[in-house]
Amino acid sequence: MDTGTPATGGFAALLLRLRTEAGLSQEELAHAAGVSVRALSYMERGQSRGPQRRTVQALAAALGLDEAGARELEHTASLGRPRRAPAADVPPPAAAPDAVAQTGAPDLLPRAPRGFHGRAAELDALTRATAGEAPVCLVVGPAGVGKTALVLHWAHRGRAGFPDGRLYADLRGFGGTGEPVLMEVLREFLAALGVPRDRIPESANGAAALFRSLAADRRLLVVLDNARDSEQVRPLLPGGRRCVTVVTSRHRLPGLIVTDSARPVAVDVLGPEDAAMLLAGVLGAERVLAEPAAARRLAELCGGLPLALRVAAARLAQRPGWSLEAMAAELADETRRLALLDVEDTGVRAALRVTLQELPREVARQFAHLGRHPGTHVDRYAAAALAGTDPAAAEACLERLAVAHLVTETAAGRWTMHDLVRLYARSLDVAPEALTRVLDHYVATGLAAVAAAEPGNEECFPLPADHLPPAAVREFDDRAAAVAWYAAERDDLAVAVAAAHAAGLHGRAWRIVMVLWPLIVWRVRDGWVPLLETGLAAARADADRHGESRVLNVLGWVLIEEGRIEEALTHLAAASALASRAGDAAAEANALVVLAMAQAALGGLDEAAQGCERAVELAREAGDRTLERLALQHLARHRADAGEWRRALDTATAALAFDDRPGTSDVPRILLLMVRGEALLGLGDEAEGIAQLDLAAREAESAGYEDGAVRALGVLLRVSADAGVRARYDAAVARLTTRA
Repeated sequence: MDTGTPATGGFAALLLRLRTEAGLSQEELAHAAGVSVRALSYMERGQSRGPQRRTVQALAAALGLDEAGARELEHTASLGRPRRAPAADVPPPAAAPDAVAQTGAPDLLPRAPRGFHGRAAELDALTRATAGEAPVCLVVGPAGVGKTALVLHWAHRGRAGFPDGRLYADLRGFGGTGEPVLMEVLREFLAALGVPRDRIPESANGAAALFRSLAADRRLLVVLDNARDSEQVRPLLPGGRRCVTVVTSRHRLPGLIVTDSARPVAVDVLGPEDAAMLLAGVLGAERVLAEPAAARRLAELCGGLPLALRVAAARLAQRPGWSLEAMAAELADETRRLALLDVEDTGVRAALRVTLQELPREVARQFAHLGRHPGTHVDRYAAAALAGTDPAAAEACLERLAVAHLVTETAAGRWTMHDLVRLYARSLDVAPEALTRVLDHYVATGLAAVAAAEPGNEECFPLPADHLPPAAVREFDDRAAAVAWYAAERDDLAVAVAAAHAAGLHGRAWRIVMVLWPLIVWRVRDGWVPLLETGLAAARADADRHGESRVLNVLGWVLIEEGRIEEALTHLAAASALASRAGDAAAEANALVVLAMAQAALGGLDEAAQGCERAVELAREAGDRTLERLALQHLARHRADAGEWRRALDTATAALAFDDRPGTSDVPRILLLMVRGEALLGLGDEAEGIAQLDLAAREAESAGYEDGAVRALGVLLRVSADAGVRARYDAAVARLTTRA
């Protein structure tokens, strides 16, 4: 009869003494050894006198016994195990208190998803990630991307690989119904594995330990769907070496990767072909094949997001007479798109709303402000400006948003949003000055880039009177860093100009255009006219004559490079007149220099030289040595084109003497070296002329100034048949063509 007291000898007494000496409670030892508290209690009471070797080894390890102590515990346990006897003499064994009823293999998986298509790469990745011993696989991706469908399709397809059962739990980490209690999940798992309800431990630790012990030697699949974080998952990991665990989450769960070596499998949006197949699965192949272009457009407007595609298909299925083209036309309206992609309580907005609710307040606030960004990419400085915070705080929020798959880091320090996520962010309420803050961030950063790319030049303009300075401005170490920023941000800067102009923030619009001038100089044939025309309209709407003159000047120069000389002359004459009336000597000198280029292009070399001479005088009046050097550079060019070799050489040499930054190179220096080289060739000094042209070409190549490299190497080829020069010329042309 069981008195409830420990046995006085044998294995039970030894185990109790060892646990007491180790200072462990029954719950602590049971958890560490992977056995149930009830089973451990029975052992210490002598009701389970001869536990199996595997259990004893786990207890010895949990107690921290040395080799001798472990042997003693095992030997004592073996004494209590029943000896084999002839079958006729052995009565049927009594059922152990922790026995598990023998049942068929449990299967808690929901039904396989209907209309599943594609995902071959992800299915292969999932198979690879679930190979090996006791793997934990982490399937991650944004809301609505189809993580659960992928895992269930894979699990049903591979049923034979898990003969001992397939367990499933929806952890509801991103639902509005609340997460299940841990014991609720464990009870369901243990019952599925044959444990009678009245034998399931009452504590979560005990139930988890029993689950691990039952899973230890089984080939189980455990699917933990919609996990919020790593902490929610860990108590449900089976741990058996033949068990496979698949976790799905909208978050990346890095903690699970660290502690349990979880292997991540990323699930992204569908490609065009798979998206069309998904539509066909709902609507029928004939309906989709009848409008292939509209199907592709629908997939594009849904951003390849399976949830959005299924909602769109559901709407079409309810209206069989409605064409795919009509649905695409409605979705093209950004103001209605998210509403059209909601059905009852299901849809993109609902999924994103729940994801956002799980985030800290400051992270959700940053997300909302990202919706006011006019472009597609942000760095930490732009994000900080939008939210009125500092770059470090903004970056921390961006990283948290990336973990939740609400933003994606496309390059180091640059984040973007899925189109539908961006539309959702734009629907949220934020302070109206967010757009102004990010525009002023671009103005301030652009001025810093100008200073690094073209040091010594005057500032493009004064800041607006109501300028909102950002908390921090990116610093550029050199011209290369500034040019890299220009190249990365060019598209977003162009969108920012359009957004500023549309919002009536005209002063910001033309200023952002003007801070781009170093990139325009370096890539003059990159189609700048539409952007400059927007800047010109903004300057005129702002009634800023200084800004109008500067934009006209740059626009005229680009038009010259595009061969549109007559248009350029009109703009440049207006720029010169505006600057003169305003008494802006520097702006007038700039306009005269570019006007001279147009005059020279029409054959008026003398007129062009005279204009540059006047520009030199104006620059000296303004005390602007950088502008004076620029005017001399163009004067040297016009004299060289007129065959005035000596005057061209003297002018170029005088301008080069202005360079007070040895070891640096910029566009004017490269062009002056070219003039020197041509002038020396014209004067008969071929060796020195070739040397100067080669120097100009090498500096242009090194700086990435492909236009200059092509020009210098082109002149060299006229006087040299060197194969190396030809190869460099061809390479520079190829780079220029590829870039265009």
